[in-house]
Amino acid sequence: MPEAIVYGFPRSTFVNIVRLVLTHKNVAYTFQDLESVMGKAEHLALHPFNRVPVFQHDDFIVYETSAIVGYIDETFEGTRLTPQDRRARARMNQWIGVVNSYVYPYMIYHVTHERLVFPELAIASDERVVAHALPKVENVLAVLERELADGRQYLIGPELTIADFFLLPSTFAFSLTEEGRVMYPKYPAFCRWRERMEGLPTTQKLRAALPPREPIPHAREWANSHRPKY
Repeated sequence: MPEAIVYGFPRSTFVNIVRLVLTHKNVAYTFQDLESVMGKAEHLALHPFNRVPVFQHDDFIVYETSAIVGYIDETFEGTRLTPQDRRARARMNQWIGVVNSYVYPYMIYHVTHERLVFPELAIASDERVVAHALPKVENVLAVLERELADGRQYLIGPELTIADFFLLPSTFAFSLTEEGRVMYPKYPAFCRWRERMEGLPTTQKLRAALPPREPIPHAREWANSHRPKY
């Protein structure tokens, strides 16, 4: 039995947060693709709220990304990604909350789904959803720009933390949309952070291991269950 297993589907933003942290800490793991069983009994036995990722380490199974990456950082050897200083740790957790509450919902749930995920399944984009999200994305980018404008290397300062790996997958996926390509150049400090993160050996190693981007079949249901109504 493998020591560590990540359950999810390859294009999941939160799954790739977990995979980045594991890769950075050089933890060997296997990836179990749940695409064919998403929402079915096999998946719900692992995650009763019908989401991913799920992480298994020996006989211990845990879901929710923050819980998973915190466990990984404490359990496995390698450079710690959680600051020891309580204020720096609070700032890291603040940024994780920002990603969960403001970055992911608008960059991914609203825009990327409408611009990439649904059209790949021949589902027309809902322009009202995109229009609602764009000012909120601009606000997120403006806040990030102010934070990073002092020349710091990473979100918290000179040291890489879990917060950086939380932010990276959402900002990568949004960069593939036309809206992202237009917006990003207006925020040069943020773009320098992205370039630094994309250039990390960790990021490049995971990108090389991922399969080619393909449509997400179970996302057809998202047009009914996930799509915001405006």
